[in-house]
This record gives sequence, C-alpha cells and structure tokens, in this order.
Amino acid sequence: MDEGTDAGMKRLRQCFERVRSEGRAALICYVTAGDPSLKFTRSLVCELAEAGADIVELGVPFSDPIADGPTIQQSSQRALAGGTSVPGVLDCINKIREQCQVPLVAMTYLNPIERYGLDRFAQDAAEAGLDGVLITDLPPEEASDWVSCARKWHLDTVFLAAPTSTMKRLRSAARLSSGFLYCVSRLGVTGARKDLPTDVEELVQRAREVARSPICVGFGIATPEHVRAVARLADGVVVGSALVSVMAEQKSDHERLVQAIRLVRCLAEATRHTV
Repeated sequence: MDEGTDAGMKRLRQCFERVRSEGRAALICYVTAGDPSLKFTRSLVCELAEAGADIVELGVPFSDPIADGPTIQQSSQRALAGGTSVPGVLDCINKIREQCQVPLVAMTYLNPIERYGLDRFAQDAAEAGLDGVLITDLPPEEASDWVSCARKWHLDTVFLAAPTSTMKRLRSAARLSSGFLYCVSRLGVTGARKDLPTDVEELVQRAREVARSPICVGFGIATPEHVRAVARLADGVVVGSALVSVMAEQKSDHERLVQAIRLVRCLAEATRHTV
C-alpha cells in the first residue's frame, strides 16, 4: 500500500484534536467540485482553508441528488454540464494535495461510486489524497461492502443520523463512522434556512451516547449565529448551501473567491466565540 493512503484518517483525526485543544468546533465547508470548473475548485479549496475552513467537503456531482435542495442541485447541474466526472474530481484532489493539506471529505451518492467500482474508487481516492467519504443514500445496514473497501485503503467513512433516527439506527451509523458522525439538523433536503430546529440539541445528546467519533451537524446552517449555536453542541459545523449560493451570485471567478473567503472568515470566527 502507498504510504500516502495512510494519511487520510490521520488528517481528520488530527484536525478534530487540534480544534478541540483550541476550545472550539471545526468548520466544515461544502463546495461542489467542478462548479463552475475543476480549475476553480482547486484554487477555491486552498483559499477556503486559508480563510478558516478546517475541513472541506467536496460534492461529487450527480444527476439525481435526492438529498440536496435547489441550490446544490443547480450547482451539480452546472458542474456536470461543464464535464465534471469522478476521474476528474479525483485528479482535482490530487492537484489540491500539491498545494495544501486541508482534510477533504467527498460527499456523493452510491451510483457514481458503484459505476466506478467500490474498491477501485476507494484505492484511487485514497491515493489521490482524499480523507473520507460520505455516501448520502447508503444506509449503514447496507454498507458492509463499501466500508470494507474504505478500511482496506485507509479512507474514513461518514454516515448520517437524522432527528427521526431510532437508537438502533444511531448505533449503526455511529459504529461505522470513523471520520465523524454527520447529524442532519432537520428533515428534508439541504438548503440554507433562517432558523435552526429546536431538536438539534436532543439529536446531538442522543448521538453522544453511542458515538466514538466526533459529531458534526449540517443541513440548513447558513449564518455566523447558526454556527455559534451549533458549535456549543457539536464537534463540527457544516455549511454548504449558503456558501454555494453566495458564489453562484457572482459573475467572475475572482468575485466568487472574494465572496467565499469573506463568508468563511465570518463563519470561522463564529466557531471561536460560542459563549
């Protein structure tokens, strides 16, 4: 095995250890790979890391993203229209690794990975420098083949838990989540919201009872106030649609970078002031 494939699990673990020692939560920023181009994504990821993103979640575009709301659906459509593919995303990750070592987690669906080949994807992703994978439509009860491939190539796995998850489902998701357990703050699809649901704290508390990995919360988190509130409860906060949206509103790559950096700096600051 290439020594590089062993680095991914270490990067995520060390990241959470570092932010914990700093007395704050990790800021996880989602962007769609290839929106509007993979060249832009390469620049964007490293700029976001400089601005304060502790982990970057790279969306692998898929034509039927059932877990995503309109903002990320449209982002995926733009990326696919531009020719973004799984091999292209892996090449992008490899090029990002030449510039920065921010932990990278791919967020995708089972279909593209199955078409590529589970073991082949795990090997190629790990060797490119990916750290972990979240397959949004793969329930833990059906994930044994994928988890075996991921473990073989030292890729962290991330599974979802929702407010409606039973304790049995929470245990299954927690048991298989080696990178972090992703708690969905609300039912439905991704997308920025004005208010946080009131049952987030209960979900995190239930997850704490069974999880050995860090617990992160996402879906609907859009503002520094949201980040500040969730950072009091969880080990990490995921912001996606708000970031994708602010970039989509711009007309040039330069302005996309400027606005993304501005937002991420504000969000990162919020993880440091949670009292």
